[in-house]
This record gives sequence, structure tokens and C-alpha cells, in this order.
Amino acid sequence: MSTETLSKSAAAIERARAQGRTALVGYLPAGFPDVQTTIDAAVAMAENGVDLIEIGIPYSDPVMDGTVIQEATVEALRNGFTVRQIFDVVAGITSRTDAAVLVMTYWNPVMRMGVREFASRLAEAGGAGLITPDLIPDEAAEWLAVSDEFGLDRVFLVAPSSSPERMQSTVDATRGFVYAVSIMGITGARSSVSSAAREVVAAAHRAGAERACVGLGVSTAEHVREIGAYADGVIVGTALVAALRDGGVEAVAALAKDLSTGTPKG
Repeated sequence: MSTETLSKSAAAIERARAQGRTALVGYLPAGFPDVQTTIDAAVAMAENGVDLIEIGIPYSDPVMDGTVIQEATVEALRNGFTVRQIFDVVAGITSRTDAAVLVMTYWNPVMRMGVREFASRLAEAGGAGLITPDLIPDEAAEWLAVSDEFGLDRVFLVAPSSSPERMQSTVDATRGFVYAVSIMGITGARSSVSSAAREVVAAAHRAGAERACVGLGVSTAEHVREIGAYADGVIVGTALVAALRDGGVEAVAALAKDLSTGTPKG
């Protein structure tokens, strides 16, 4: 894809920017509590101010996830969710909304299916690309080639611990946006967002990243407003999953609407 043609994720972030907003990214685990509810909740997010949707593939040993998301993924697996159903979830969302839909997954399930088959099916379902928390660019040659072939975004993570060299190589390999992890450790809503987030985003921008989104620890409209002062997008996961667990699709819609009040810049 040429640089003139924005990828789906990039286009969603740029649309928000053109409207004077920080892009809002919402995460849900696939199959929690079931496939149809995941689809309905994701659509509700899109209808209430969420620009990009992350759908996580449930994984039996989620090293990066906090308790709320771990429990949700365990329930999804217990209810019989399989990796192949991720394409049904993505297609179900993209058929009902224009929001960019990314799949967040550890690399092993992609390798097991076959990188090319996974990418082909994701593209066919209308997916924007992959967020791969445990894949680094210098081990991603096959994914770089296949994502180019199918025009998919490849979102890599950077953290406070990323060296300048690692930051540069990650920014260079990324398409869509750089996922800036604001704290070291597992996901989960926190009362305040780490000041390290600002530094990570600044480093990504210095390395040439046009779009950097901050995740881990965001749970309120005030967090969204605070991070939106320097980031291009804000990622919310745990708080939305807890809303789905406690109040169903309606609660997800209400929280998304509230979070979106923090997106206007200035």
C-alpha cells in the first residue's frame, strides 16, 4: 500500500483528528460472554463514539492481561470459543459499522493457523489488521510480507523500556498506529495514568510515528482527556470488559458514550 493510501486504522484516527478529537479505541475479548454479544457490544461502542475496535483472541495464558480480562477470556474459552470464530466476530462487526476493527492476538494462534491463511481470512472479514503484543519487528518477516500483500495494519507495542533503537525499528515496521504501553506490568483500570505514557508517545513521535495510541490503565473520560493532550488515540479495555460483565451491552454503550466526552481536544 502506498503512503498516500491510509490504512483503515490510520484513516479512523485521522478522521477523529480532522474533527478535533482524540481517537477512542475500545477493546473486548472475542466470545465473552458469547460471540453474538461480543458483536453487539462492539457495534454499541462504535455507535457511541469509539473510532477503532480491538477484538482480543482468548488465550489460555494471557501474560499481559489483568484479572478482569483474564476472567473474561477464561469464560470465553470455557464456553467453547475457537480461534476460527474470530473471523465471524470481525465480519459481524464490520457488516454493521464503519469503525476500524483490529484483532489483538499473541502470535502463536496465527502461526498455528498459518500466517497467510489467517491474514487472508481477516481481510475477507473486513478486518483492519493485527495488534501483536508478543511479536517484535525483527522476528516478523513473514507477517511484514503477508500484511503488505493483504493491505493489513500491523500494530506493534512500545514501552517505557524500549531503547531508542527498538523504538525506531518498531515505528518503521508499524502501519496504522504505534501502541504505546504507558506502564510496565499487566492491564487494568487504574486511578491515575502513568506519566511515563507522555514520554513513550514523545519518543515514538520523535522516531517518526504519525500516530501513537496509549493503552493500559485508562478507565475514565478524564483519563481520555489527559492522554489526548499528547497522544493521537486512547485505548480502553478493562473498564469496558467490566461494564459488559456487570451490565451487558447497554452498560458498554453508556460507558463508551461517557468516555467519548473526553475526546475533544482543546
